[in-house]
Amino acid sequence: MRIAIFGGDGFVGWPTALHLSNAGHDVAIIDNLSRRRIDTELGVQSLTPMDSIQERLRIWKQETDKEVVFELLDIAEEYERLKGWLGVWRPDAVVHLAQQRAAPYSMKSDRHKVYTVNNNVNATHNLLTALVELGSDAHVVHMGTMGVYGYSTIGATIPEGYLGVDVTKDDGEKVEQEILYPANPGSVYHMTKCLDQLIFQYYAKNDELRITDLHQGIVWGTHTAETRVHEQLINRFDYDGDYGTVLNRFLIQAAIGYPLTVHGTGGQTRAFIHIQDSVRCIELALTNPPQRGERTRIYNQMTETHRVRDLAELVARLVGGEIAYLPNPRKEAAENDLKVSNAGLLGLGLDPITLENGLLSELVDVARKYKHRIDSTRIPCTSAWTKEIAKDVKEVIELDQHRRTAG
Repeated sequence: MRIAIFGGDGFVGWPTALHLSNAGHDVAIIDNLSRRRIDTELGVQSLTPMDSIQERLRIWKQETDKEVVFELLDIAEEYERLKGWLGVWRPDAVVHLAQQRAAPYSMKSDRHKVYTVNNNVNATHNLLTALVELGSDAHVVHMGTMGVYGYSTIGATIPEGYLGVDVTKDDGEKVEQEILYPANPGSVYHMTKCLDQLIFQYYAKNDELRITDLHQGIVWGTHTAETRVHEQLINRFDYDGDYGTVLNRFLIQAAIGYPLTVHGTGGQTRAFIHIQDSVRCIELALTNPPQRGERTRIYNQMTETHRVRDLAELVARLVGGEIAYLPNPRKEAAENDLKVSNAGLLGLGLDPITLENGLLSELVDVARKYKHRIDSTRIPCTSAWTKEIAKDVKEVIELDQHRRTAG
């Protein structure tokens, strides 16, 4: 297949591009490199050193004799260039990862909220509109999030995208229907993913675009088989309070003797998936496309669930270190259950990697190898969901930093 990966310079996009290239597909990366600019804005860098996208692709070509095309393009802002590029390259499939992916970053300020909505929603709509205008039959695989469902405590298993409901007619007769599972976003970022669902629903119905939406859990890990080919192909590893995912952050904190920061009670249950499985799920979705006229196909892309405090205790046992409970910068329930159906991808052949497979030790090794690159002042989560919460979070962080300086 000819596969275009929008957002192919990112945390999931980069290993996906290498994996699909290694599998024999013709791959192009389209990216505006905004994630690198955000690093500059935040004053933080990936724990793992990253070369330019051009240098990374040169190394990939050198090591494998496989070429990946790169196009510098902002699909949220440059619609005509996007349409022109698609018209020339004519991909068979599109992997859509070109969105600002961090909930905390989307809540930093009004400016960050506006940027996240403009970037994420425009990127999705521009891509689909261009495919319709060009008469393209390219299969779109989008990276969504489990966060579209919210985190309820009702005890029912979350289905894969659609919920069966009974509608009572005026005459009292009940009619069964399936609707999109009720959206319950927990941040501006998650809100954009909920809007994506409606955009996909419309274009699948109106223009018969073939769309698969992967509702992904929190990704952990950094290595895949392809990023191990050469040291300069290593994936990014975020540890800061905005982009660092919870398990990766715990491992960084443990590696440098920083307390494992659990926000709130730690009773928040989250869905997780290893980066290698994330890449594999995208491949499974690409090779099992929906038919024209079929509604958006939705898979829950996760392999296990854990409470945050349980993860902290697991890392503390593995690596050592204390656990610090801090105010929660998010506006969410202190405790929640999470039961999720992931039968779709398992049925397509996914063999999940779990936390018990020893890969945590591998991550600890990565953290220790590059710990000289860690700026510990960037570890705390400072982006708060409301102004009232922000005051509490700021006071606690300032007290903690004062204690460390005094110590």
